[in-house]
Amino acid sequence: MSRIAAIVGRPNVGKSTLFNRLTETREAIEDPTSGVTRDRHYGRVEWNGESFSLIDTGGYIHGSNDVFDSSIRKQVELAIDEADLIIFVLDVNDGITGPDKMVADLLRKSKKKDMQVLVVGNKADTHDRAHQTSEFYSLGLGEVYPVSAVSGGGTGELLDEIIKTFSSMKDEHYPEGLPRIAIVGRPNVGKSSFINALMEEERQIVTEIAGTTRDAIDIRYTKFGYDILLVDTAGLRKKSKEKEDIEFYSVLRSVRAIERADICVLILDAEQGFEAQDMAIFSLAVSNHKGVVIVVNKWDLIEKTNQTTGYFTDFIELKLAPFKDVPIIFTSVYERQRVLKVLETAIHVYNNRKQKIPTSKLNDIMLPIIEGNPPPAIKNRYIKIKYLTQLPTHFPAIAVFCNHPDYVQESYKRFMENQMREKFDLTGTPIEIYFRQK
Repeated sequence: MSRIAAIVGRPNVGKSTLFNRLTETREAIEDPTSGVTRDRHYGRVEWNGESFSLIDTGGYIHGSNDVFDSSIRKQVELAIDEADLIIFVLDVNDGITGPDKMVADLLRKSKKKDMQVLVVGNKADTHDRAHQTSEFYSLGLGEVYPVSAVSGGGTGELLDEIIKTFSSMKDEHYPEGLPRIAIVGRPNVGKSSFINALMEEERQIVTEIAGTTRDAIDIRYTKFGYDILLVDTAGLRKKSKEKEDIEFYSVLRSVRAIERADICVLILDAEQGFEAQDMAIFSLAVSNHKGVVIVVNKWDLIEKTNQTTGYFTDFIELKLAPFKDVPIIFTSVYERQRVLKVLETAIHVYNNRKQKIPTSKLNDIMLPIIEGNPPPAIKNRYIKIKYLTQLPTHFPAIAVFCNHPDYVQESYKRFMENQMREKFDLTGTPIEIYFRQK
């Protein structure tokens, strides 16, 4: 199942600070204006060998006479729809305010099955303030967790409970063994049109209004010898006029689709190029160890020379660096150009991602390369790599056993990854290389 937690609450209770603390990012999200980089509003949390995606609903609040009705309600409702777990943050210093009660009402009245809520009393920097969180039990939402997002106090206990809650949730049932391909991208780039072109029917709603897609559906595709599941975000969303809400909704849909997929087909708009939100979605896929295929749609609308494709490819690869080994396909969904090529490439990446390299083959190929280009010595410590083996993960992960793993530099890890990509077909799939003590 997917593991998505969303932080909700009124402004100025420390949601963004808590987000940065849990994701171990350095900068708090403080600027709520349009144009702030979206990838700082969602991230990946690693804790005791477990991981989950975290969404921050803060940073989207704009000046309004009625802040709750105009903004908070929409963000909380979207979070309830999409997240598996809600982290409801309150300020210990302020106690329970009117907007806090409104958020709590939304959470209590939610009809979403199996939704889990954790109440967090933030700014509990002292024992006295921690005791003040007892007031929040009156909201009727269960256990309260006192934390200090600034200092990190109590966040370990909170993370323990989050992981425990995710572990207790029932797995969703999906057909076993079928490749799951998510169609992701910014609003109005042609995701639903792509599905329609594949299905050869108006399966999804297509309009000129960005953000008209809503509910994720799994479509089983069995044409042309394929048997796969397409994960699409289809359905009608009627009240989506504000740009910020549309982009936030797109992020939530992308996170859920990516969590549930094996391969992500990231669709770009050729007229708009590769933008910040495209990069954010790509980064989400890579951090979740999903295979990626990039599709540049609306290619028929671009005035082209014999150098245009190369220019676009070089530009995109520059943006993706250092992970540049990603297939890029130029299509026109409207004219059904190279639509099946996308599926063919996605299945190729799927097979790359699930391949298992025998330990003997891995060492026979990589050890001579390593001996000819050994890791540089650091502080008079010479690093000797003994052997490599692939780990039993659902994505390519290699354990490299050596005498001083802590002294291996990041540049050498990239060298090894590039060599592996040259020797083995790993196009489109992220690789993790772990150096371990031998």
